[in-house]
Amino acid sequence: MVALPGVDPSWPAYRDVPSTAAVDPAGTTNSWHYLDNGSQLLEPPRGTLLCVHGNPTWSYLWRSVLAAGVEHGWRVIAVDQLNMGLSERTGRFRRLADRVDDLNDFVDSIGLTGPVITVGHDWGGVVSLGFANRRRDLLSGVVLTNTAIHQDPDRQIPAPLRLALHPMVHRWGTRDTSAFLDVTHSLARPSLPKEVRKAFLLPYRGGARRQGIADFVADIPAGPSHPSYPALRSIAEGIRTLEVPALMLWGPEDPIFSDTYLNDLAERLPQADIHRFEGASHLVGEDRDIATPLFRWLNGARSAGAASPEAVSPEAASPDQEPAQAGTFTPLEHELIQRATGPHADQLAVADMGADGQIERSLSWQGLEREVQTLAAALRQIGVRRGSRISLMVPPGVELTVLLYACLRIGAVIIVADAGLGRKGLSKAVRGTVPDFLIGIDLALTAAKLFNWPGRRISVATLPAAKRKLLGVQHSLSELRAASGDGTSTETDDAGLDPAGLDPDRPNPAGLDPDGLDPAGLDPDGLDPDADAAILFTSGSTGPAKGVVYTHRRLAAMRDTLAQTFNIRPGDGLVAGFAPFALLGPALGTTSITPHMDVTKPKTLSAAALADAVAAIHATTVFASPAALRNILATQGELTDQHRAALAGVSLLLSAGAPVPSRLLTELLGILPGASLHTPYGMTEALPVTDVDLGLILSAEADAAAGNVVGAGNGVCVGRAVSGAEITVSPLNQEGTADGDPTTDAGITGEILVHAPHVKERYHRLWMTQRVSSRCGGWHRTGDVGHFDGDGRLWVEGRLPHIVTASTGVVTPVGVEQALESVDVVGLAAVVGVGPAGTQAVVAVVETIPPVKKPGLAGAELAAQARNAARSVGVELSAVLAVPSLPTDIRHNAKIDRTAVAVWAAGVLAGGRVGKL
Repeated sequence: MVALPGVDPSWPAYRDVPSTAAVDPAGTTNSWHYLDNGSQLLEPPRGTLLCVHGNPTWSYLWRSVLAAGVEHGWRVIAVDQLNMGLSERTGRFRRLADRVDDLNDFVDSIGLTGPVITVGHDWGGVVSLGFANRRRDLLSGVVLTNTAIHQDPDRQIPAPLRLALHPMVHRWGTRDTSAFLDVTHSLARPSLPKEVRKAFLLPYRGGARRQGIADFVADIPAGPSHPSYPALRSIAEGIRTLEVPALMLWGPEDPIFSDTYLNDLAERLPQADIHRFEGASHLVGEDRDIATPLFRWLNGARSAGAASPEAVSPEAASPDQEPAQAGTFTPLEHELIQRATGPHADQLAVADMGADGQIERSLSWQGLEREVQTLAAALRQIGVRRGSRISLMVPPGVELTVLLYACLRIGAVIIVADAGLGRKGLSKAVRGTVPDFLIGIDLALTAAKLFNWPGRRISVATLPAAKRKLLGVQHSLSELRAASGDGTSTETDDAGLDPAGLDPDRPNPAGLDPDGLDPAGLDPDGLDPDADAAILFTSGSTGPAKGVVYTHRRLAAMRDTLAQTFNIRPGDGLVAGFAPFALLGPALGTTSITPHMDVTKPKTLSAAALADAVAAIHATTVFASPAALRNILATQGELTDQHRAALAGVSLLLSAGAPVPSRLLTELLGILPGASLHTPYGMTEALPVTDVDLGLILSAEADAAAGNVVGAGNGVCVGRAVSGAEITVSPLNQEGTADGDPTTDAGITGEILVHAPHVKERYHRLWMTQRVSSRCGGWHRTGDVGHFDGDGRLWVEGRLPHIVTASTGVVTPVGVEQALESVDVVGLAAVVGVGPAGTQAVVAVVETIPPVKKPGLAGAELAAQARNAARSVGVELSAVLAVPSLPTDIRHNAKIDRTAVAVWAAGVLAGGRVGKL
């Protein structure tokens, strides 16, 4: 065989294998080509990875796994299926059942005795699972990449495959030309190097060599009548009883094997560890390094399961957070029920403000409980069960509150992916969680239609018949509520609905209620505290938004932490101008009101709108984002005497999501003279982590200026740990990597680690990310960088990905940015690194007041002021750039996208076109 990039000359091998496949005449022997790294192993292998390619690739697909196998002591055998790659062209059409027989014949011929880990991609995933299901005597685990095991008979196969199967396209596209190959290779992200593309094409030169590609396409079981459908269904059902560990490495941008197929596999193999490589596509092994996580998974599992060499431990394979403390558990909605059934039943519970400054919609505690119970029963009638995933695309307010608590009462998993993620981020979040149901306003339903989001669609409003049909809406909330009393529905689409609301031909996902409308299913005390309750999404300000899974226990712990830290008591009045807290009001027993604003744009909250909301319920507590606070100050001129009197009654202000300068907080005292101003630090994975008030911030800043407390300064002081939380830091090395032993010593910069009962359970289908974040035995690694001072206060210096590794050492951005923002004409600053790691130039990009007309190099005077400010904190700037505005995240309008700034600055300094940032 000719030399191929990435293939060791010792790997290629051929073997004549007697066939037992039904398609072959008795006594047939077929010649197989395969790659085998066994000759390079210096010791007996720890096990064997049996890698099976799909269509139209070949064993070359697994070259990175073969190379890594040598390093880790695993034998890797990557076969070329018959009629494919460099294996024999048998001249016979091989169906799925034949290919499973083929693989079994090969394994018997080569004499594998186990333990065997099957690894499959595309059609190779199906074939490898067929072998795994049959040869459990050898099997120790399964690994899958972008494949499918079940085709919903009510849904069409993906459009690219329908096209490839079309009679006018099939032969031409798969055999007569290289079109099918070319299209497959074009799916790589980034594009395949020329030499790699040539290697993938090597075995398929000429129509005769491509007949196997055509046959594979023709053997796709597009429906129950297809000859291979029984074999596919048998494998799909058989793997449900596989008890070995499983790993799924997935490219979610695959136009063929979408997250819907991943979700089906996850339901059949619930023990699987799953990692989705955001941005990767069908050829995930080409798009991303899959060998490293694969062997990390294998090696971690093997070390924990050493006493049993035939098995891999799934627990060891996925080192999740330590379980939350299993003490007394009080359901999230406990206080709601208590107040609804007690003397406060008729008091106001939740309300929305209108544009006219008056309450637009409200519910008493009794009314809220009735609405929650009614909607929960109605949702169960259409098939929502424990474990069902419900995407809620409804703005914060009364309606969303009712929906959220109704879903939690059932035991459904709520998915909260807000518009603050942006169009692309929101779409990726929805597709990645594969909701069973999507409940949304018109705009969300339109997006669901345009972007083909999964889930049965339920509208908040009652839609005209034509629009309902166009958007694929099956139910509306008002009609569900009206029908919930007698279990019938007036909706045409509901005619003949199975009482369980599920297709009887589809297996129910594990863990869902098998019964129909068991009243116990609506008892919050009957829920499993450690079952998944919610998937929330990070803002995406430092990379793709991550799904964060919370259990019922951890959500309840978040409620308790807020109540204990800030002394929030049942009966308090709460203005929720910050979406994450808007939903916790009923759980805290507070009367909650949503002010009139665009919740996707926090800075739209005006001073008057805040005052109207405070006055409406005599609120004592306000939650608002930093961007909202800035606009409140900017619009304070519209406040009336009545507004100011109402605001004077606020005793607590909480603002989270980004640092809030002390000068801004001080200015707010003019509007909220009686309030204690707090800016808790936290993240989606743990909210909150620390608490700090204005008094502590001013004291810390004074200590930093005086230099009389070790470690005071160089960052934002975020205070001390909240109730029940512990914090430490893992020191940075010279390369900016946090690999030091955790410490709380003053003045040592490192990655911030948190341990608390309200920390996330795990990341959603991000096994690698979860493993990294929880590798310190129950501590969550936040990705933030900071240090303690001599008084035990925590200072945040930035994010790990934003550290600058200059030739003089590691530079964290926040302290330098604060110094730059002390310059009168600088409104906002970003400090980034440009150039190779270890010798990066420290570059400042500043947003000026007033804004500069064009982005580019800063003027001489501004540059000199910026350099002097940076020198005051010990940093030399290589360049200063000025822009009209810096990019910030959509959700908070506050977190600077330093990654985008760094890319832009590098282009400008390299002499490129000075475009808009």
